[in-house]
Amino acid sequence: MAEPDAALPSRRRRQDRSGVGGAGDRPRGGGRDHGRHRGGADDRFGATLEALGGLARDGAAVSASVIDTSSGKALLAVDDTLVQPVASLGRVLLLIEVAAQLEDGGLHGDRLQRMARDTATGAGLWQFLQESTMQVSDLATLVGATADAWAMNALLSTVGIDAVRERAESLGIERTALIDRVRDRRGPDDAPDASVAATGELSWLFRGLALGEVVDEAVSNRVLGWLSLSSDLSLVAGSFALDPLAHRSLDHGLQVVSVTGSSLGVRAEAGILRGPASSVSYAVTVTFDDATLQRRLAVVDALRTMGTEVLAAVHQPARR
Repeated sequence: MAEPDAALPSRRRRQDRSGVGGAGDRPRGGGRDHGRHRGGADDRFGATLEALGGLARDGAAVSASVIDTSSGKALLAVDDTLVQPVASLGRVLLLIEVAAQLEDGGLHGDRLQRMARDTATGAGLWQFLQESTMQVSDLATLVGATADAWAMNALLSTVGIDAVRERAESLGIERTALIDRVRDRRGPDDAPDASVAATGELSWLFRGLALGEVVDEAVSNRVLGWLSLSSDLSLVAGSFALDPLAHRSLDHGLQVVSVTGSSLGVRAEAGILRGPASSVSYAVTVTFDDATLQRRLAVVDALRTMGTEVLAAVHQPARR
């Protein structure tokens, strides 16, 4: 991935489009036939089912989806139509809209001012930098790399949450939404979380990005380029043994683009992993009682188990 906006599996896109479930079989970006699988798994995901089942028995709400990028075949589906809070993971929808407006000239080379209305003490770097204005593309880079709360809020104030929603709807995204800005505290009149999602839609969305079908190839490439900088490999991607600060290039035949969402009682991740034999898109969300460190560690351990089996899947040829 030499260029900042290069798409993850660009070398394979032509052959991927000829597979079952490719562009000719569904609307661009995933369409309204995604997320139909409500249960079941390829036999390579037995440990994942057991780990997620253990969380569910302890009272957590779990949802997971893994899809073969080339064929569109579901390899894992656990309540993948269930809509759950995913913290700031919905920023991927914001980045899609920002990329689309950059491509169509709506944003040009705009510089945005850091405003008091955008402040939030959550993730990110802009709040610690001396530079008070930045170009839109640089802010999108911060959002992709560090889930930067100030940058995300500034971009959302600029493009508008209605535009983000309309773009998602045009892509056939019905259960996944960015519903609010990042806030330090959520009052009774605020949304309970920044975004919600269904894992079936998220895995299809990442498949669409990988195939260059989310809006178009240029937009997909921009979004993948920003997300490829993500420094959070603490959940599913923590099992891939990649450098969390530098994993854009192939490393032992692996390349990952992922996005995470974390808040009290929420751990979520979606992404695409390219491997020596195949490529898969995946998503998982767990909402749980975050009363003790042990419960949180159990969730992280289950997501790492899923990551181990996602890793194994891309080392094996796709099954027909």
